[in-house]
Amino acid sequence: MPDQTPPRGYCVPLSPEGKSSLNPTPPWHYASDCIAVEYWADPAAVAALLPPGMTLDDGSAGRAFCWFLDWQFTGEQDELTDPARYQYREAFILLDAVFEGMPVTYCPYIFVDNDAALARGWTQGFPKKIGSVFQTRSFPVPSLAAAPLAPGSRFGASVSAHGERIATARIQLEEKVDDPTTVFNRPTTIRRYFPNLVAGLQGTPAVDELTLSLVDDPAMVGMWAGSAELRIPEVEGEEIHRIAPLRVGRGYRFSFAYSVSDLRVLRNYLA
Repeated sequence: MPDQTPPRGYCVPLSPEGKSSLNPTPPWHYASDCIAVEYWADPAAVAALLPPGMTLDDGSAGRAFCWFLDWQFTGEQDELTDPARYQYREAFILLDAVFEGMPVTYCPYIFVDNDAALARGWTQGFPKKIGSVFQTRSFPVPSLAAAPLAPGSRFGASVSAHGERIATARIQLEEKVDDPTTVFNRPTTIRRYFPNLVAGLQGTPAVDELTLSLVDDPAMVGMWAGSAELRIPEVEGEEIHRIAPLRVGRGYRFSFAYSVSDLRVLRNYLA
């Protein structure tokens, strides 16, 4: 009997040629248009979401960002020419925190509308759930619907899941931001958590790690800032309203790109 080649693939499902895998082997490359709204939530509610060893950033007093992104993705096989599989939209919350003296952000909630992006997120530690995400697009043609990157232009964004509107944002552009690092300058931390189904071990996860999202060649361009509105209502089956805005800061619209080829484990909670 001839030797059987084991199924292949970077992630499930494995198959004889590896073509059925939800995602290619890294590196992964991303480009997006983004809307982000700065806001402040109840510090106690923020602290309640932080993993062990991470503390509230007292200087930030509950500061958070609500992001909406319209992504295009590729690996090394021209995946960007297969938009049905690899374009997607996403929304998430980032909370200011501190880990071992390092200012970071932590992602407690994130929604995405694509299964490949869902799998990549779980591989990294992002707690992704399926949702519907929309944002105003900008076009270079002259039109009342074009939303040009110019003073006075208004943009909206929303995320829904299971028929419930989870967050709604509105921004109005006022001025360019020359240095985006004055706004976004903290690394992102996430928690890789996979439960165990084995009887007797279901209270102990198979994987439980605090990880640092590593990005190669990050770039933020065309950043505009302006006034913003953000609503995060209470909805069935979610707890995001616990970190709803007490105060809203500035809104931002920009383009963002980076690559992913590695991940750093900051703490293994099972060790």
